[in-house]
Amino acid sequence: MTDTGAQQTSRASTVQSVARSFELLECIAAQGGDAPISDLAEATRLPLPTIHRLLHTLMASGHVRQLPNRRYGLGPRLIRLGEVASRQVGAWARPHLAGLVEELGETANMAILDGDMATYVAQVPSTHTMRMFTEVGRRVHTHASGVGKAILSQLDDADVRALTERAGMPTPTVHTISDVDALLADLATTRTRGYAIDDNEQELGVRCFAVPVRGMPAPTAISVSGPVMRVDEAFARRAIPILTVTAKRIASETRAESRLTDAPRG
Repeated sequence: MTDTGAQQTSRASTVQSVARSFELLECIAAQGGDAPISDLAEATRLPLPTIHRLLHTLMASGHVRQLPNRRYGLGPRLIRLGEVASRQVGAWARPHLAGLVEELGETANMAILDGDMATYVAQVPSTHTMRMFTEVGRRVHTHASGVGKAILSQLDDADVRALTERAGMPTPTVHTISDVDALLADLATTRTRGYAIDDNEQELGVRCFAVPVRGMPAPTAISVSGPVMRVDEAFARRAIPILTVTAKRIASETRAESRLTDAPRG
């Protein structure tokens, strides 16, 4: 083989290894960070020696760790990457959230599925004196929040059951759903009507309407929330169409940006 041929083969092999490594990371994340090697082999269709080799490399770099039960989880080196990515997504989404606040007058939020929790990555607060405020970076249980239920509505029921089993279902208020079957029924309604409601479930006196943002790298949702005295049925009739259009706009821009990123460079 010529030197040029060897270099081309090496480059192709390296790219394939990178792609396979990311595939393994995605599979581990899909398992909630607790993946047996048998599941990784089934999901990726890679030979076990290849999986062992890639996992060994990822563990050496801190991107994967082996758990006490001999399964595999995501490593600490990914934390910084996730934090930076979340901040970038949040900064990019802020103009869309600002548009929601301008049209609807209530606090707008964006959250993503982060492990088994929903993490707020962006917020634009209402201008009202009495308003809702959620710290960006705050993590909340998915079953007890509007954005969380809009995120869960993008998963199948088996994944929702597994997630709630791992994360638990604490009840911040007396209105919080505490049973997984009741949650699945609520999610079925959410999928049919296209939006989720948090009605005094995360915090008493607060109502939230949220819609899924489909086509994002991770399950994502946007919402508007405020005091129940203002965020009522009349508000919902006005807000849901605007939220839905905004979610589609965000998804469309994400796909366009992805195409630009993936385009070959000369």
